[in-house]
Amino acid sequence: MKKAIFPGSFDPITLGHVDIINRGATLFDEIIIAIGENSSKDYMFSIDERVAFIESAFKDNPKVRVMNYSGLTIDFCKEIEVDFIMRGLRNPADFEFEKAIAHTNRHLSTLETVFLLTSSQTSFISSSIVREIIRYEGDYKKLVPNSVRV
Repeated sequence: MKKAIFPGSFDPITLGHVDIINRGATLFDEIIIAIGENSSKDYMFSIDERVAFIESAFKDNPKVRVMNYSGLTIDFCKEIEVDFIMRGLRNPADFEFEKAIAHTNRHLSTLETVFLLTSSQTSFISSSIVREIIRYEGDYKKLVPNSVRV
């Protein structure tokens, strides 16, 4: 069984994330959306809210499940016996950043990183942009799945 994790903070999950997850589900038998916990970050949504948003968005997809973790992603992958990390790329800056992480992970473990390019319809969306729109009470609903409602 080929399993991959899709790690991130998902604060909140966006349609860009959804696109990558749906496309990844055609490549892997199981996608684990791994919500990383970073105590130094100030999140807009609690871990429980983020889990609920994602579980609701993928309730009809048996290939997708949600877990949260803290610590190194490679340690979490070993713990749950996953050999692949899936990442979405929006632009060249994402590629350079993710490439360095992928090389480091590969150097420290046997994990392979699989990159999927975001679709042109969602490549401009980021969680930080969505959070800013929410803070200023803008219309964020076109950027997130229906499960994300504030």
